Amino acid sequence: MPRPSPSAEPRPAPVNAPRASVLERLGWVTGRHPWRVIGIWVVLLVLFGAAGSQVSAKLTEGGSYDERADSWQAFVQLNRAFGSTIEDVQVIYSIPQPGAAGAPQSVTDPRVRTAVADVLARLPHDRVVTVVDGLTAPPALGMVSADGYAVRVAVTLRETGTPEQPDTRQKLLDYQAVANSFAVDVPGVRTDVGGVYSMADDVVRAVSEDTRRAEGLALPLVAILGVLIFGGVIAAGLPPIVGLVASIVAFAAVSLTADHTMVTSQALTVVSLLGLGLAIDYSLFIVNRFREELRDERGRVAATAALARTLPTAGRTVLISAVIVAVSMGSLLVFPLAQLRSLAYGAIPAVLGAAVTAITLLPAVMALLGHRVNSWHIPGTRPATVLPEDADRHGMWAAIAHRVMRHPWPYLLGVAAIVLALAAPFRLVQWGSVEEGVLPASAPSRQMLATQAAHFGGTQSSMYAVLPGADAAGATAYSASLAREVPALLSAAPVASTVVDGQPVSLVVMRYPGHPNDAASIDLVGQVRAVAAPVGARAYVGGANALTVDQKAVIAERLPLMIGLLAGAMFVLLLLAFGSILLPLKAIVVSAVSILASFGIIVWGFQEGGLASLLGFDAPGYTEITTPVAMAAMLFGLSMDYEVFLLSRIREEWDRTGDNTLAVAHGLSRTGRIITGAAVLLGVVVGCFVISGVIVVKMLGVAMLVALLLDATLIRGVLVPASMRLMGRWNWWLPAGLGRWWKRHNLAH
Repeated sequence: MPRPSPSAEPRPAPVNAPRASVLERLGWVTGRHPWRVIGIWVVLLVLFGAAGSQVSAKLTEGGSYDERADSWQAFVQLNRAFGSTIEDVQVIYSIPQPGAAGAPQSVTDPRVRTAVADVLARLPHDRVVTVVDGLTAPPALGMVSADGYAVRVAVTLRETGTPEQPDTRQKLLDYQAVANSFAVDVPGVRTDVGGVYSMADDVVRAVSEDTRRAEGLALPLVAILGVLIFGGVIAAGLPPIVGLVASIVAFAAVSLTADHTMVTSQALTVVSLLGLGLAIDYSLFIVNRFREELRDERGRVAATAALARTLPTAGRTVLISAVIVAVSMGSLLVFPLAQLRSLAYGAIPAVLGAAVTAITLLPAVMALLGHRVNSWHIPGTRPATVLPEDADRHGMWAAIAHRVMRHPWPYLLGVAAIVLALAAPFRLVQWGSVEEGVLPASAPSRQMLATQAAHFGGTQSSMYAVLPGADAAGATAYSASLAREVPALLSAAPVASTVVDGQPVSLVVMRYPGHPNDAASIDLVGQVRAVAAPVGARAYVGGANALTVDQKAVIAERLPLMIGLLAGAMFVLLLLAFGSILLPLKAIVVSAVSILASFGIIVWGFQEGGLASLLGFDAPGYTEITTPVAMAAMLFGLSMDYEVFLLSRIREEWDRTGDNTLAVAHGLSRTGRIITGAAVLLGVVVGCFVISGVIVVKMLGVAMLVALLLDATLIRGVLVPASMRLMGRWNWWLPAGLGRWWKRHNLAH
């Protein structure tokens, strides 16, 4: 008997079949016209690629300030009055071995004076606008060490842009152009270069090197694990397509955003991380469901029908997850700090781009592949996306679920105790801003600090006050008040006065012992701001420690709004998705506790140094203040991502059987290996960044690894089944009126 042709197979329901959902109709259209969908995407990618091709040139550095804050206004006033900031670059010339043959006995030696003067005179005037030479500066500034073996030089770089919107990227480029110009050719004299732009350059270089090293380690591992998890080469090649397209879309969106507002380079980092990570997640779930629905049927029509069943289920879950992650990252927009907002600018299009690609382009490719999606199978492997028929009864995850649900209270209380114990160190958190301590000891800016500490009796830092309305005499009187009322200051001296729009403006520079992030340095800001400005003038106090104080203030002000918006949005979205009031509340609480546990590990491991010897870094004694905020948004979104995938399968089984225990076991068995596979792949990528020499990057890597580990074990394997077993039918409770409304408006339609 001849083999029936595809045209002889049963025809699918029409695209406009009654009661078909939007996603079901999308599945039919994509399956029947895959080349049209692919063609549309090709045109869009050409446009998006052109729009995003110049994205790197539009991004800036910095963005850690609040434009309403006193420290930022000090910076603006400084730029307006004096054309640039002070001490962009700090250079220390020192004599490590003053008794060595041929070495100068003091930095005041004529050879040192002449060599330093020659070096400073050759600096390009189109990039360097001010140099304060410690060998010729007033002794009151304390720029020559007491032992006479070291001298400081302060260099100011040109300002570009406007006082309100300085071009920090250009300033970094100017520093890089002159960084190697400070060395003196005098035997026995050492040159150390540091300062804020030296630190920024060291961070950029270190992160770039770490990224290349991590990618070189992660990509082969991800490729190997991807083939094992998908069970074949063809299926494993689908997530990179989704990730690449999502990244192109996100780069275009970031580029267009940068045309209208300040966007920092952190936006591209989060594009790469979330774009690839969620592409893996979404591809796994779409491919998994497609394989389940395809079964043993053959032909294009069978593949189209499988897509029409895949998109209303797995596709719907992907869309819900993407909206939740996007809303989670979008909560960072409530902060007026560009570096936090930039994470949202990069994450939102990356996440939504990955989701849209996963429900349009990926199904089109699978429609063409059909059963060939399982081609090039690796012998001896069973893909995470293919489960045995009895997985709901005898699979590992089902067995775990049933065991936990037989004794829910002991498991629930035991896990709660463990998670709260992990979170406990967070109560000891000490906030700070990024400084040289986040870098490895070999970084030039950290070596400069070590030299400064050796010759100037410990680390010294500076802050400044801009005094609109004060002339030179007023600045002198204000400096005297500072010295009298703030004894912790090492020095306070007027360094410049000018007239702007007919009004005198003066600048006072203060030096103090320690790092800007030390508790004493933070307290110093309030003491300086309490000193009365000269009559008729106002004092704007700025500096690294002042920036930290103002960062803490704005985060404390906006954090409740972020939390409220995040929790409210998650509750509404999960209510619409799953038709329950209690499940969204449970999910929010569990995610919050998990995030606090990650924070506790970070404080113990990094601030207190618990992981210092294992990971090879010096504990800074503080936690960078914006990192936990960004971590909270990212980890909340990712934890909800896995929660949505799990609850979607549980809800499907509940609707089919009405058996809560069976539904939970079914959900865990059907998603356990897939979510674990996705978490493993993402964990490999993230884990490779733990080897970074920059503490903040290590911190992000460890936080995400802790969150992934907790989710894969205690949260998903224990807390979810235990809590859902205890709530029973209340998991799906809705008031009668709200229940009727949900049936008409839930996200399944």
